[in-house]
This record gives sequence, structure tokens and C-alpha cells, in this order.
Amino acid sequence: MKEAAHPVAEAGGRTGPRTPRAGLLALALGIGLAVALTAAVALGPTDLAPGHVWSVVLHRLGGAPPRPGTDDLIVWQLRVPRALLAALVGAGLGLVGTTTQALVRNPLADPYLLGISNGASLGAVAAIVLGAGAGGALGLGLSAAAFAGALGAFALVWCMARRGGGFSPLRLVLAGVGIGQFLSGFTSYLVLQAGDEQQTHSVLFWLMGSLSGATWSVLGLPALAVAGGLLLLQARARAMNALTMGDETAAGVGVDVTRLRRELFAVTSLLTGVLVAVAGAIAFVGLMVPHLCRLVIGGDHRRLLPLSALTGALLLVVVDVVCRTAMDTQELPVGVVTAMIGAPALLYVLDRRMAVGR
Repeated sequence: MKEAAHPVAEAGGRTGPRTPRAGLLALALGIGLAVALTAAVALGPTDLAPGHVWSVVLHRLGGAPPRPGTDDLIVWQLRVPRALLAALVGAGLGLVGTTTQALVRNPLADPYLLGISNGASLGAVAAIVLGAGAGGALGLGLSAAAFAGALGAFALVWCMARRGGGFSPLRLVLAGVGIGQFLSGFTSYLVLQAGDEQQTHSVLFWLMGSLSGATWSVLGLPALAVAGGLLLLQARARAMNALTMGDETAAGVGVDVTRLRRELFAVTSLLTGVLVAVAGAIAFVGLMVPHLCRLVIGGDHRRLLPLSALTGALLLVVVDVVCRTAMDTQELPVGVVTAMIGAPALLYVLDRRMAVGR
């Protein structure tokens, strides 16, 4: 006799195409990410052959001492950490966007629109300007401050959305936009209180998103946060499937909705805080990536979460290459390029949703 399907799995198991299609997409994304990482290390003010890049990388991975000359410095010390940080931040943003959209049942939600990124930015800037980031500009002190800011912002938005009882995803988004703008204004005030012009310039550049501070020592915390976040969210993927169908449906199949929202709330805030601490506020990646993946493989979070992480990693690595190579005299902030891509994508999604509603 055929085994009965798990009720929560059944709630989300028919929201997309079959698994083989997702497997092929994951393979394609993995190959694309490897190619993009190679290009990210090879391209720059001094272009290097891909074969030479891999020769240096494999040489260092084998535990051999650095080779003489500048190639080892360029490849291993400068470009490889930056490419890996771009992949980690992109993967984290993909996870955070997917989780946020499930949490509020709105495909237009992301940490930026809900004010989470603004809160994390405020916490990090306060740590820099007021000297609370004792661990350095990218140290643990800054990550803790960014996490506290993200948690506080999301808590405030959540309370505003639930005023009067009940829960309204639209009200949550509107509260996020309003509170996010307020926090952004306060962040700008703190920037103006910076001690010197150079500090002000560096903070403003960081707020628009930057991976220029990538070093090997920086990679540990975001790698741990992204890997841990993916494992925790993957374990709750079936419950997230049910949550997207409504609180009553989720409760009806045995999901503790209040506990689940608290867990997703904490993971989202932690990931956002860590990502903002190491790369600044990068908008629209968390909005675009889950929506694109959902169009291709459906809404089953068992497949959507890992594929969103892969897609986010690939997207941000490519964007960072563009930021480094588009102009000869200076580097573009990452957030500028993602906004130029993401704003039209958001308008397109809004237009489609309005067309469906007519």
C-alpha cells in the first residue's frame, strides 16, 4: 500500500515542477558559479589567465608557500577572498529574501523593504561612529551591533503590523517602508557626526554596499552564518510551505505558527545583521532572487531555499565583477548596480501582479 504523504509536505509539495528539473538547475547554477568565481579572480586592473588563476589557487590549497612575484598576492590575498565573500553575501541575501517572503506571505518583501537592512545599517554605523565596534570595521563588535539593529527594526515593524489584532502582510510591508526610511534618516544624521571627512566617505561608500574590505579573516563569520542559516531553514522548509498557505492551514496540519515565525524572525535578523556588517546594505537581491527561482521551480521551500542561495551567490559575484571593471578610475558600490537591476525588476513584478488582479 502506498505510504501517505506528510500533511505539511503535501501543503507545499505541489507548488512547483518535479525535483529532477530543480536538480538540473542546481547543477547549472553550480557550474555557472564556478565560472563566475574564476572570472572574478581573473579580471581586474591586471588581467590573469584562468589557468594561471587555478594554478595559484591549487598551489596554495596544497599548503605550499607563496610563489615569488605579485600574482600570488593578487590572486590569493586580494581577489579570492573578495570573490568568496561576494558568493557568501549573495547566498545569504537569497536565503533572507526567501524566508522573509514566506514569513509575510508576500513575494514583494525583502529585508530592505521591511526595514531590516536599515536597522542593521543603523546599528553598524552607530558602532563605527561612536566607537563601539571594538573588533575593527568588520569585526565581531560591528556584526553584533548590526544584528541588534536588525532585530530591533524587525521587532518594531512586526509590532506595528499587528496593532489592533490580527496580521496583515500588506500592513507589515507599509510599516517596514515607513520605519526603514525613519531609520535611514537617523543613520544619515550619525554619518554627519563622524569625526573626519575620510570616515564619513568610507561609511557612505559602505552603506551603498561594498566588498572592498574582504580578507580571509572576514570570511569565517558570514560562512558560518550562511551555512547555519541554510541548515536551520531547510529543516523548517515543509512548515514554511504550509505557512505560505495561511495561518489556519498551517495550524491545521500541525505547525506551531507562533513558534515558527519567531524562529524565522531570529534567523532573518541574524543573517541580515551579519551580511550588512561585512558588506553594507545591498538592496533588491533578496527581492529578485527568490521571485526568479519561484517562477522556474515553484514555491516548495525544500528546493527554493538552496536554489535561491546558489542564484544569489552567482548574481552577486557577477555584479561585483561589473562594479570592479566598469570604470577605469574608480569602483562602483555594489548597491548601485543591484538597485539599477532590481528597481526595474520590482516594477515588472508589480505590473504583473496588477495585471493579474484586473
